[in-house]
Amino acid sequence: MSPHPQNWLKTTPSGLYCAPGDFYIDPMRAVPRAIITHGHSDHARPGHAHVLATPETLAIMRTRMGEERAGVSQQALAYGQVLKINDVAVTLVPAGHVLGSAQVVMEYQSSRVVVSGDYKRQPDPTCAPFEPVRCDVFVTEATFGLPVFQHPSPEGEIAKLLRSHALFPERTHVVGSYSLGKSQRLIAMLRQAGYDAPIYLHGAHANLCALYETLGVPLGDLRPATAADKAQLKGAMVLAPPSAVGERWGRRLEDPVVAQASGWMRIRQRAKASGIELPLIISDHADWDDLLATIKQTQAPEIWVTHGSEEALIRACALMQIRARALRLVGYGEEEE
Repeated sequence: MSPHPQNWLKTTPSGLYCAPGDFYIDPMRAVPRAIITHGHSDHARPGHAHVLATPETLAIMRTRMGEERAGVSQQALAYGQVLKINDVAVTLVPAGHVLGSAQVVMEYQSSRVVVSGDYKRQPDPTCAPFEPVRCDVFVTEATFGLPVFQHPSPEGEIAKLLRSHALFPERTHVVGSYSLGKSQRLIAMLRQAGYDAPIYLHGAHANLCALYETLGVPLGDLRPATAADKAQLKGAMVLAPPSAVGERWGRRLEDPVVAQASGWMRIRQRAKASGIELPLIISDHADWDDLLATIKQTQAPEIWVTHGSEEALIRACALMQIRARALRLVGYGEEEE
């Protein structure tokens, strides 16, 4: 009999550790060997000796933290390629979260474990879509692991933004969006919907948008918001980190329509408390229905939950007669959604 995955894939203070391969997945502290699922800072941390990731994730890490901090030694592994690490066969497959995001598929002594990292199932023109993989253990996130979280169509939310822009043509529409993944996705969806005017960017978004274009994701006419005067921004579309919208930078905009794109905008009180006039429910994480659908598609008899609303998802698995347990990994979900 092959050993149960819990005997070779273990939770440690540094994170999830594969003993026979001698590597960690998205470790919380600097380690000798790390596989990184994607470039968000709660998963991609600096200082590892050797880093394995997709070429896109490595490029994102270098852009965000610098060449050396992104890994003393860096090894790119394209989607679908199999790499043998000691006795463990490792494959990266798309997770649909952001550009370069990957699930880590590990095969060891006739057992297959898939670590999802963060993922979503809704369409995104800026990254490869999630690919379900049959496995013995599926290790999933549960950021939106409650039935209340039902993400609407992202195209419908973009249409809402464009209706507001048409209704208030003199007002600047400033959209709070995270700098990696969310902002590029919004720009690409606006372009798909026919919005071809210049889009103005907060400085925090500029480098990653430029990197996306270098990596083959067209985003159209982008301009720095800080270099524009109030007259230029009148009636324009501006993207900025959510934290910047209410600060001095945001107050320089005249009578703005303040929007925010996040799965958390499903909670009206949260949007109201943040002063959001136009909440856009656009998430880069799977909602409740997509979490359950994904679990079923993997056909895994056992589910491990890394972070988020673990208990609700574990209860749902029990009702489907699937074993499930919480790993309670601390440190994930710290970046804004």
